[in-house]
Amino acid sequence: MSTTTLIVVIAVVALVVIALAVTLRLMTRRRHLRDRFGPEYERTVQEEGGTRAAERDLRAREERHDKLEIKELPAERRREYADAWSSVQEHFVDRPEGSVAEADDLVARLMSERGYPTEGYEGQLRDLSVEHGRTLDHYRAAHDVKMRSGGGQATTEELRGAMVHYRALFEELLTDQRSR
Repeated sequence: MSTTTLIVVIAVVALVVIALAVTLRLMTRRRHLRDRFGPEYERTVQEEGGTRAAERDLRAREERHDKLEIKELPAERRREYADAWSSVQEHFVDRPEGSVAEADDLVARLMSERGYPTEGYEGQLRDLSVEHGRTLDHYRAAHDVKMRSGGGQATTEELRGAMVHYRALFEELLTDQRSR
């Protein structure tokens, strides 16, 4: 075998190895993002119009989240929040719309105390998606009903459903259980 042929063979093998390494790295990163974000991964792919843009966005969310100081609540504060949630649920019979608004407020207060920024709904979704991607659909559904209830456009059954949806995120945030 000539030296030129040997060099070409080595170069081709090196390129194949490099291509395989890059592909493996991309597949590992994609799997990590799918596992971490759950259904939010596919939603972001649809919203961003493709996998590359979505993954870039999700990695940016992770980087932002890593800078947050998310903390677990002491047992006493968790009990206080649990009691507050019970109170919100008790009010539902007499004031369903008001209870949904209270539930939204309580979730926002809990997020804030845990260390999540609460500057706007879209920002909340972005920040929650990193640790709580599997419960975001609950939060979206509850928020949608809350927004419609302000104009009297939500039924009592929808308001009840919103309370169930808020509770899913509330309990996860309260107990520090991540949905990954």
